[in-house]
Amino acid sequence: MQCKESHSKLSAFADGELDAPAAAQLTQHLAQCPDCARACAQMLALRAAVRTQGTRHAAPAALHQRLRAALQEEAGASKAARRARRGRQWGRLPWAWINFGVASASTAALAVTLLLYLSQPSATERLDQEIVASHFRSLMPNHLADVASSDQHTVKPWFNGKLDFSPPVVDLAQEGYPLVGGRLDYISQRPVAALAYRRHQHVLNLYVWPGSAASDAPPRLSTRQGFHLIRWRRAGMDYQLISDLNAAELLDFERRLAAQIDKDAMP
Repeated sequence: MQCKESHSKLSAFADGELDAPAAAQLTQHLAQCPDCARACAQMLALRAAVRTQGTRHAAPAALHQRLRAALQEEAGASKAARRARRGRQWGRLPWAWINFGVASASTAALAVTLLLYLSQPSATERLDQEIVASHFRSLMPNHLADVASSDQHTVKPWFNGKLDFSPPVVDLAQEGYPLVGGRLDYISQRPVAALAYRRHQHVLNLYVWPGSAASDAPPRLSTRQGFHLIRWRRAGMDYQLISDLNAAELLDFERRLAAQIDKDAMP
């Protein structure tokens, strides 16, 4: 894929509109082209910022009342139009068509309002978009780690004083997932710990921050822009994992990580 073709597909890629083969082809190009990867990361970061920081306004109660009244008027207008057609009364026919036009316009307004409401991304979708944008930024040269080390006893203390929590840091090199390092990131309007791992030529980014709910949540797998994402909650922490690694190996990483964290927590 050439850069010109890549740029023409970035917008569709950011919107999740590319099919799987096209998304995989573009992802491969982005991994090899820093300029295109930078452009994609900037686009995703902008979209994430707009969605998370942009001001949204709920429809006022008066609008709901007008829409309800318009629907009732539409029902009445339809009856009036039928009477006008049956009676062939010239004087009443234009008004029936005017009422029908008003009702049609009201129906269109209702459809537009519902479309705008339904098109708003959910909190989970907005979080996934932020994770994808952060993952892309990390793939740029010198962006993967603020502290580059495979030693968990070097990476974990580095976060001290930089976060208001202590993230669990483990090295899974013996299981085939060596720790690359850690960095600070900003996700869901708060600073988080980002831990980078590798599996062969694939980069895995693990994001950790204190959970908003007390109960644990099992791993849930999703796909966005050609990447696999796994989210789960355990022992008061929220975890988000992302990579272009296949889903089976990514789930294997999650299981090994959870087992090691539990082992380290034992007295």
